[in-house]
Amino acid sequence: MSRIELIQSGEKLTFGQLLRLTVKLSLPAMMAQLSSIMMQYIDASMVGRLGADDSAAVGLVSTSLWLFWGICSSVTMGFSVQVAHRIGAADYDDARKILRQSISACLIFSAVVALAGIAISGSLPQWLGGTETVCPKASLYFLVWMLALPLLTMSYLAGGMLRCVGNMKVPGGLNVMMCVLDVIFNFFLIFPSHQFNVGGLAVTLPGAGLGVLGAALGTVIAEIITAALMMWYLLTRERSIAIKGIPGSFRPTRRVIKRAFKVSAPMTLEHAVICGAQIAITVIVAPLGIMAIAANAFAVTAESLCYMPGYGIADAATTLVGQSYGAKRLDLARRFGYITTGLGMATMTLMGVLMWVGAPWVMELMSPVREICDLGVAALRIEAWAEPMFAASIVAYGVMIGIGDTIVPAAMNFGSIWLVRLPLAALLAPRMGLSGVWLAMCIELSFRGAIFLWRLISGAWLKKGL
Repeated sequence: MSRIELIQSGEKLTFGQLLRLTVKLSLPAMMAQLSSIMMQYIDASMVGRLGADDSAAVGLVSTSLWLFWGICSSVTMGFSVQVAHRIGAADYDDARKILRQSISACLIFSAVVALAGIAISGSLPQWLGGTETVCPKASLYFLVWMLALPLLTMSYLAGGMLRCVGNMKVPGGLNVMMCVLDVIFNFFLIFPSHQFNVGGLAVTLPGAGLGVLGAALGTVIAEIITAALMMWYLLTRERSIAIKGIPGSFRPTRRVIKRAFKVSAPMTLEHAVICGAQIAITVIVAPLGIMAIAANAFAVTAESLCYMPGYGIADAATTLVGQSYGAKRLDLARRFGYITTGLGMATMTLMGVLMWVGAPWVMELMSPVREICDLGVAALRIEAWAEPMFAASIVAYGVMIGIGDTIVPAAMNFGSIWLVRLPLAALLAPRMGLSGVWLAMCIELSFRGAIFLWRLISGAWLKKGL
């Protein structure tokens, strides 16, 4: 009996069965997240070899890019959660209707967001406090990503839909492929042509020498290829939801849009204000100098190796809880919530230990500049202590998204980062430098995890679904 049949059958499942289902879905999702992080590591390492100015240019606008990516990704979740519910209820025709409408709605929305990003691309680095040498490169890097945003949104949508029907392997495999393509494209686009000797024979490798622009183009091209393949598989090969050869309208209906809005609006607003806070953190870090800006950006990328497995488990939690909710099995949804959150905390605790030990090696991989490495190592070793509670907030949020409960969790995320992290960072940065900013982050993430655990255990989230 398949996973979805076990959920739909109504029979009582043992702890072992629940754990096996969770691990089975979590592992491919974790691999997909880890491959995405490896791509960021590759980009950061390659750009880091160009010097502190280029590293700072990418780091300066990275939080702003997360803002735009996150807004579009949150919008796609409003449709993916509905599909998970319909799959749980074995209503495959309605799931296909939601898929069609999601494509047109998300394309229109992402195009509007991209136009807004393009409009501010020239001024954004100055607003963030960038120097004259950093701002032109940062603007160009940001512009390339904004031009590609609608296509990237289709990748978010296709990946979310596949995960919500229970297919974690295809998104995971395609993300690994994207990582490989990113290495290849970046190598030839970032660096100029150069020679090396093989057995006394001089071999010339071509290169465009585009620097920061090459980093943006290489990654965007890899993302677009992956988006095309992901969408093709979703629409033609995923049997439970494929729409190839099945007639239907792509025009959004009020019912579907209203439900998507209920899920996505709080997530989108929450992501916007959290990224706004992260941009504010960038402004707090900027006066500490170029070395601090670069070290902060590299440390953020390095730390993502710890928390991305948590996001993979959260994806599995959204699927399992969403399908259980669609099958009207609230008891099963609660049990999946506890198991996935516990698994996430255990996994990220281990990752935190590894990060604390391996921080010097990771930062040396990112940058050859000693001052940048020293600042980054100190930041990562502070952050490592927050990983267990950070996991609790990540996975519990995924659990609550699974039933469509997003308003209160979004408010919890918003309040935690704006009322705890930002004031502490502003207070500690002048006294402790970059370490003060990361200490504020560590304290805030621990607080956030505690309040999410409290809400998960209380069961209040089960009463707030679609």
